[in-house]
Amino acid sequence: MSSFISSTDSGLTTDRLILRPWSADEVTAVLNDTRSAHWADDFPAEGDRVIAGFISEHPDDALGEFGQRLIIERRTGLVIGSTGLFWPPSDGVLEIGYGIVDSRRSRGYATEATRAMVEFALSAPGVHTVSAGVELTNPASVRVLEKCGFQRWNVEEETARFRISTTI
Repeated sequence: MSSFISSTDSGLTTDRLILRPWSADEVTAVLNDTRSAHWADDFPAEGDRVIAGFISEHPDDALGEFGQRLIIERRTGLVIGSTGLFWPPSDGVLEIGYGIVDSRRSRGYATEATRAMVEFALSAPGVHTVSAGVELTNPASVRVLEKCGFQRWNVEEETARFRISTTI
């Protein structure tokens, strides 16, 4: 593990972020549109609502060690987005997703969180590749993946597929 992240039972810590699993109460709050004092004013975004729904439908996979996590800004303690791996892997490949609320974009948080999750994912037994899909109309997300070392390997309609691998 690099000095960039540290791992604890409750999550991953980077220089500026904590990536920790969602709690059942947080999933319920997002699905019920209930606000928490520990959320940025614009959390949850639409993608976070989608992930909360996914977690409620697949709790065993989504809340496991390699599942979905909230992104917390260490300086303020506020939830500013979510990231996660879609467990279990398929033939050694895990898919990653991420999103940062509008008020915290353009600060490098998505890149920092994605790098930490990729390093963590590639440490999982049997995982050799992390993949991601991004709409071509979202150039900021494309830049996040490129900064993290992902390579574009496929484009279908308006979606580009990226991957990073420990194998060639």
